[in-house]
Amino acid sequence: MLRLSKKADYALMAVKHLAQRSDRGSASAREIAEHYDIPLELMAKVLQRLARKGLLASHQGTHGGYHLARSAGAISVADVIQAIDGPITVTACSTEDERCGQFSKCNVRDPLWRIKDRIQGALDTFTISELATEAEPLAPVFVTRHAALAHRDANR
Repeated sequence: MLRLSKKADYALMAVKHLAQRSDRGSASAREIAEHYDIPLELMAKVLQRLARKGLLASHQGTHGGYHLARSAGAISVADVIQAIDGPITVTACSTEDERCGQFSKCNVRDPLWRIKDRIQGALDTFTISELATEAEPLAPVFVTRHAALAHRDANR
């Protein structure tokens, strides 16, 4: 299963948050952590790493915090993921340098590398600007079995 780390999830949430409020200035690690119920220490580490990788800029002071280092349209989802998790891989042998005992006989390596390249291409072209324009998720709706059956019967 392909899965982003929790840190990468949090990084994308933070970057989207900053992109959506770019007209209001910086946001502190505390503000972002509290808004999304993320441990402050973890959010601070994620934001620091994004700043070290040049995706965010930070400033100290009373109104200090983080903001995007470049426009949201110039930062891709892949940039954020790779800043946190490193290169995107789908197999243990995702580079030609990593060889295993099956390397010469493997019949799925090349197709899986092509899949990885497609995933990488999609993440490279999906920008934070696009991510920031996505609607916020709706609150989950809990439907009882009785209500679901009544709805089904009413639509017959």
